[in-house]
Amino acid sequence: MGKKRAGKLLVTLGLVSTLLVGMTACSGGDSGGKTAESSDSFNQTGLPIVKEPITLNVLTVRWGNMGDTFTKNTWLQNLEKETNIKINWQVMSSNDWGEQKSIMLASGTLPDIVFGDIAFSDSDIVNNLSLFQPLDDYIDKYMPNLKAAMEESPELKKLSTFPDGKMYSLPARLPSRPVTQNQPVINKAWLDRLGLQVPGTIDELHQVLKAFKENDPNGNGKKDEIPYSGSGDISMDLLNPFGITDLNGTGMMIKDGKPVYYPTSEEYKEAIKWAHQLFSEGLIDQELFTQDNTMLTAKQQNPDVSLVGFTHQWTPDAVFGKWKDEYVTIPTISGPDGKRYQVGDPNGLSYRRNELLITTTCKYPEAAARLADQFYTNEASIQNFWGAIDTVIKKNDDGTYALMNPPAGTSADAWYWESSVRDFGPKYVSPSFEKNIILDPSNGDGLKLTIDKLGKDYVTTPFPNVMYTAEEFQELPTLTTDIDTYVRTTRAQWITKGGIDEQWDAYIKKLNEMGLERLVTIRTDAYERYNSVK
Repeated sequence: MGKKRAGKLLVTLGLVSTLLVGMTACSGGDSGGKTAESSDSFNQTGLPIVKEPITLNVLTVRWGNMGDTFTKNTWLQNLEKETNIKINWQVMSSNDWGEQKSIMLASGTLPDIVFGDIAFSDSDIVNNLSLFQPLDDYIDKYMPNLKAAMEESPELKKLSTFPDGKMYSLPARLPSRPVTQNQPVINKAWLDRLGLQVPGTIDELHQVLKAFKENDPNGNGKKDEIPYSGSGDISMDLLNPFGITDLNGTGMMIKDGKPVYYPTSEEYKEAIKWAHQLFSEGLIDQELFTQDNTMLTAKQQNPDVSLVGFTHQWTPDAVFGKWKDEYVTIPTISGPDGKRYQVGDPNGLSYRRNELLITTTCKYPEAAARLADQFYTNEASIQNFWGAIDTVIKKNDDGTYALMNPPAGTSADAWYWESSVRDFGPKYVSPSFEKNIILDPSNGDGLKLTIDKLGKDYVTTPFPNVMYTAEEFQELPTLTTDIDTYVRTTRAQWITKGGIDEQWDAYIKKLNEMGLERLVTIRTDAYERYNSVK
């Protein structure tokens, strides 16, 4: 081990040791070994949650250098006063969390609460179940807000039930989320200059891409236009018209109510042949499979002229820089069967799991459960997604809620992350409540909901975000590493060089040798467990 690496590890160990000591020191307060329920201090209903103040250590991980500005959210601050529970936030950066997490799990010394799904993955939890409280009884006895939410939206319980039938983590339903993922985006200025209509079918799209290549729609006198561009597996969106959709990147789809592995399907084969035709005619970026996001961004935001004609994006406004006004989102493209297929989730891209865990070292699990339940009201949830009322959100006299404008020089999204826990942590906004939320349709979350209308009717039911057993988690990495790599490699080769018909049988044989049948069995078993949750 080099000196620099050894030094870095010692520093990390030191930081984690300090953190763990701090957690241990603050966690118990002076409970004398009693649980909150057995103590006269604990109130099973109403506020405060405890008569005598206690402290709970709450670990959360934030992206990069986001820091802890969210702790100044007045809803969170008022929560401490109303409940009599001091939240001792332990804020970690995602930049070095991986190393710290391994040490923490190995030591078994955890905080009282883990907050946000970025901290521990399904496999982290499944392989360390002894460190986390089963929450079913706590939900039943102390969490009426979450119980009501699960009755209204059964997806919450299905998503959060582990293979042993218990819930070890709490779910979330984020507000005002779309149904669709990426939508087709086209350079409308190019269409107008060439007198073309917005394409609606793959044949019309083919003709438009040819026109983009053969003419000079950016007007600089060069043939430098790139009809279609993306990077890596973003190219999968190009296959949507053939019924190929994969929201969670598993290689699985639901077809006629059953899970299928689509990279061995005839639809996939025909989609690849179509993509190869486009590539061979120079209509697809020739660097599609080799460029990184930096190279792609340089093309999208080329300083002299716009270069990209067609792509798929969440929203176009943050992608194309000074050329953003040239681009519009268009309806989903129809395929050979005349139907349209769109990546997304009919339930909405709202549901999350592993948003809060209570550890087995927590001396006040009942109080922790009641604290978590305070996050599951509509008003609490919007304040923990965007920011506090009177700070980020304006509550109107008619019962509606509108987002204020961010400070000068700050984007709306950055402001929301500074002002709230945003994507992380427990929350639930009822679908019926969302009509009370007023969003600006020209940017951010409001713009995505406007765009969403173009494709939401065509969203296919995705293979869900299922849960696996510890044994399945042991097998999956080897299977998916080999199989997924082989599928991606052959897809890139067939799109760029062709040969899928000649190589198809050997491809299927190779996948079977790699254990495809076992992989599909594991995925299917997990899917059936997921659907068995009532």
